[in-house]
Amino acid sequence: MSILSRLFARSRKSRLTIGILGAPNAGKTTLANRISNECGNGEPLGVVSPVPHETRECSALEHCVISDQNGSLDLTIVDTPGIATSIDYREFQQHGLTRQDSIQRAKEATRGVIKAIQSLDKMDAAIVVVDAARAPFDQINWTVIGNLEARRIPIIVAANKSDLADADPELVKETFQSDIIPISAKDGSGMNELYGSILSVSGM
Repeated sequence: MSILSRLFARSRKSRLTIGILGAPNAGKTTLANRISNECGNGEPLGVVSPVPHETRECSALEHCVISDQNGSLDLTIVDTPGIATSIDYREFQQHGLTRQDSIQRAKEATRGVIKAIQSLDKMDAAIVVVDAARAPFDQINWTVIGNLEARRIPIIVAANKSDLADADPELVKETFQSDIIPISAKDGSGMNELYGSILSVSGM
């Protein structure tokens, strides 16, 4: 039984605010942009970049509509900064930033982590994006899930980058001992299943 099914029973909703959370570069903004393209106005919520912590502010897009035979759900999607337990400015230097710019970026990223945690109180549910091509035994993933469970916020675990040859969604499932949705935010695979899980959160 999934974390979602085990812990939460919500009444039917026609509107839902759902946050997209996870570690830096797990694919959160790519997922948010895809949902916008498929269900919203097509405007990107953020810039996708190999540089970590590119997203340093919470960005929300209202009126993303998904539906099934039971009706429609009006989503507000919130793309959040990547959550990290520590941020080293030297990591940004490896991507070509100067020392001064790297220190500034690290400060902004640290503030972004705080904003991401603060945003949880405004969410009805959350998609935790886990990079399925990396080992999921990560303190960050457990920190995110722990904060959500403490607030009794329904969780959907999305094993992203499942299109990659070294991806292992089954390991993600074993690690969190819950149902997960294998997706590729890049090519769109698994999105119908993800939308179905979001509809289940609303009680539809």
